[in-house]
Amino acid sequence: MSDLILHHYPTSPFAEKVRLILGHKQLDWKSVFIPMVMPKPELTALTGGYRKTPVLQIGADIYCDTSLIGDVLEQLKPAPTLYPEALEGAARIVAQWADSALFTASMAYNFQPVGVAQVFAGAPAEAVQAFVADRTAMRSGAARMASTDAAATYKSYLRRIANMLQGQDFLLGHQPCLADFATYHPLWFTLDRTPALAGILDATPEVKTWMTRIKAIGHGKSSKCSADEALQLARNSRPASLQGEVFQDEHGIALGSQVLIAADNFGLEPTPGELVSATRTRYTLRRTGDRSGTVHVHFPRVGFTLKKVSP
Repeated sequence: MSDLILHHYPTSPFAEKVRLILGHKQLDWKSVFIPMVMPKPELTALTGGYRKTPVLQIGADIYCDTSLIGDVLEQLKPAPTLYPEALEGAARIVAQWADSALFTASMAYNFQPVGVAQVFAGAPAEAVQAFVADRTAMRSGAARMASTDAAATYKSYLRRIANMLQGQDFLLGHQPCLADFATYHPLWFTLDRTPALAGILDATPEVKTWMTRIKAIGHGKSSKCSADEALQLARNSRPASLQGEVFQDEHGIALGSQVLIAADNFGLEPTPGELVSATRTRYTLRRTGDRSGTVHVHFPRVGFTLKKVSP
């Protein structure tokens, strides 16, 4: 198996989700740190436009979005599983809720003034302004939840999580699964990055105890890698074969077409390329660049849109 390379930054909640999955599966991986805000020239040289964090690279195959990254890691090392028997659907549904509704409420709560002061302690004012401008652009004009509304919503969600933990160590049973890692990462940000606001967790001690169990899983074994080394590996590698994949056409777009793929609600930068695969769960684009060579960039179907490029 080629090296697993995670493009991320230490304070990214979604990267924490994947780092814990890597630890759960006891996988060795290489770490490439990327900027928190655009521009991200080394990352977009690999992805072709996608800029969200994290991105997983295996040779010349580039995997976008944590839902797809989880599936890839599950295929590489099925045990311990992210999807306990008879609970795969529930694990995916809880994870999708956590990555969207829970994340949105928790971040709106975390980024009230006292939280911002802790996240950016010691940083120059320009760095804070750049971050705010970057995330505003990612929302594409959508309004951000008020911190007061977010606090009430976050508390309700925490009570629901506590209820799920009654009589068991993890959200869906006695072993951690995808639902746990997805639910943990927004709460981790509150506890780790905005501790002045972490008192919101005190009313749900079951949740705090569960968080201690998840944190103890760790991140596996990582080693540093430079962005240039990652790009060189992509250039020197060939994408994995797509033979045997079943084409599922939902759009009337033939394989070989030039298309654009973009997230459907946040971070809408499109990625252009040649559609070389469309299975029931993912899309794959072939792209060639001077810095990356020929790569395959993979996206999940859920949460992304596919459009044909007009001639």
